[in-house]
Amino acid sequence: MTLTANPLRAGPRLSRIPEPSTLVIFGGSGDLSARKLMPALYNLALQRLLPPTFLVVGTARAQLADALFRDELHKAVSEFSRTKPINEEVWRSFADHVHYVSTGTSGGYGVLGDTLNRLEGELGMPGNRLFYLATPPSAYGPIVHGIGAHGLARTNGWSRVVVEKPFGNDLASAVDLSEKLHEVFREDQVFRIDHYLGKETVQNILVLRFANAIFEPLWTRQYVDHVQITVAETLGVEERAGYYDHAGASRDVVQNHLLQLMALVAMEPPIAFDANAVRDEKVKVLRAIRPIATDDVPNTTVRGQYAPGFIEGMAVRGYREEDDVAPNSTTETYVAMRLFIDNWRWEGTPFYLRTGKRMPKRSTEIAIQFRSAPHQVFSRESAAGLEPNTLVLRIQPDEGISLKFGAKVPVQGIRIRSVNMDFVYGASFMVDAPDAYETLILDALRGDATLFTRRDEVEQQWRLVDPIIDAWRAGQIDLPTYASGSWGPTEADLLIARDGRTWRQP
Repeated sequence: MTLTANPLRAGPRLSRIPEPSTLVIFGGSGDLSARKLMPALYNLALQRLLPPTFLVVGTARAQLADALFRDELHKAVSEFSRTKPINEEVWRSFADHVHYVSTGTSGGYGVLGDTLNRLEGELGMPGNRLFYLATPPSAYGPIVHGIGAHGLARTNGWSRVVVEKPFGNDLASAVDLSEKLHEVFREDQVFRIDHYLGKETVQNILVLRFANAIFEPLWTRQYVDHVQITVAETLGVEERAGYYDHAGASRDVVQNHLLQLMALVAMEPPIAFDANAVRDEKVKVLRAIRPIATDDVPNTTVRGQYAPGFIEGMAVRGYREEDDVAPNSTTETYVAMRLFIDNWRWEGTPFYLRTGKRMPKRSTEIAIQFRSAPHQVFSRESAAGLEPNTLVLRIQPDEGISLKFGAKVPVQGIRIRSVNMDFVYGASFMVDAPDAYETLILDALRGDATLFTRRDEVEQQWRLVDPIIDAWRAGQIDLPTYASGSWGPTEADLLIARDGRTWRQP
């Protein structure tokens, strides 16, 4: 298919179309491929951002003909694509280069290798290959071994591998996974994907800070009172109960999404906006986070589990009543914690992190609350409606940025009330933001690892989370319940109230 650049997507990171390449999706017939990967690829094709010569080869254990595989993908893209209705002409052009190979037999990897060589040879492609592991984590090791044993990554072009989270279940398993990956791929060929980092508003954290002179001078302990980072979901565990009952909120969200957002907020300015420079600064932040000692876990963390309640007026079950969840499960569905960063910029400034399922509202946001003015020249009565200045970065679902500040009420005399200056992505740019997977797949094809997680980041995140999980297992902290539709257990309110602060309600 012949594709050209879209001028609406111009820019230093988005102007370069990838080289001719092949995307090999392990788990090609699975849920992730149907819901996320194929719709993202279709939208990239629709925007003419894919290489001029591009192949997609899905592989899984099931036996499927190419035509049936394409039909199933057409249904998935029609349902899950962010752009509707589907452009049939673009789809046909894209689907002509989509193929399927079964690896369910003993010679499956050999057949896959022969198919890749044949298809790339017919199109005169250089052998650039991106392997995407869209499978359960237990399959990562065997797949990478199969890739290496059959020489699938040894071509005249480049080879890379994309690995979905979770990156291990603890530090030891994360190290083991990296070692298995490194048997076939160098670290610069490994792209660990955390889809949160592909969201436009997450990337805008860096733009807000480092492209605007008015914010960065205030981004320090002298002016910031504290930071709150919230990842709230209205959903329960849904069909993920089998995985979630082992992982819990700490492994599912805290170890990756929350710590990554914290690192982006707190990092120092990188010398350039490239993979090594950005990730070097994030690692520095992660290493500077003060570890929570085992005996301090009860004072600095709260966990909880949702009980029956109401979401948007509908009665919902408690966690222990969910399908595939043990009736005596002690898995946490809510986590709140207070962290400190021991460096010159942030010393003494608390970062409050929380995540939970069955919350009243789906919301991911970062709130930077500034200190109050050092001297209040207005009377207490005049300033009764004044709240601290707060900069809020809304990541989902209402992507945007708001700044709260004090303004005079238009009445006789001085009365001050807090007002919001609001920026909304959709209203400002009049275009839909690309899905995170669109951004991340395109970056992986281009070899840009800026928005992917490096090995030392992953391992440092586990070093911070593992002791907390171990303390919970040892009975160092209770597991209170909270009603579905509430903002979590009262213990979380007490955690922040002890510091004289309160949680924001998004």
